[in-house]
Amino acid sequence: MRVSRVQAEENRQTVITVASRLFREHGFDGIGLKDLMEAAGLTQGAFYKQFESKEDLAAQASTRALESAYCRWTAAATANPEDPLGPVIGFYLSAGHREEKTDGCPIVALGSDAARHGVAVKASFEAGIRTHLDVLERLISETQGEEFKSKAMAILSLMVGALTLSRVVNDPGLAQAFLDTAAAQVRNIAAA
Repeated sequence: MRVSRVQAEENRQTVITVASRLFREHGFDGIGLKDLMEAAGLTQGAFYKQFESKEDLAAQASTRALESAYCRWTAAATANPEDPLGPVIGFYLSAGHREEKTDGCPIVALGSDAARHGVAVKASFEAGIRTHLDVLERLISETQGEEFKSKAMAILSLMVGALTLSRVVNDPGLAQAFLDTAAAQVRNIAAA
């Protein structure tokens, strides 16, 4: 049975969205096409009509995941115009975000996987990281301080590293200490 072009595009977008979540949970190589397509409500045969390869899907799903993360950062920042960086720090360096496997930070969830993939996946990540840096530069400039670009790089590195470390330890106290310490240091960097 043939599907309309509109339905085919809706199916394609569904696969990208589902893949963006499942790749964050399982890694690019941790889920097969059969399971991924099944989670999207489609057959595996439909995959190659929509994507050139799993790598193609990985690049598009990475873009979708990073766009979603950008939207979360922007929404958090607009929640408190007096201190736009505060809500971003609050949600990003939280126990709740640490536990989010499917909707959490794609840089943390897939960064090491992306480093082992091709140019298209890395390009998706680079574009997303640049967008995150732009947001941080804007937030820092709205609060105080100078040297926005280097501060934004230090803050993003610190936040991503702290969230990563908090996810890989068993001790909940140590995990929370990574997040709390990073939050304090991010404030110090932004204020300097």
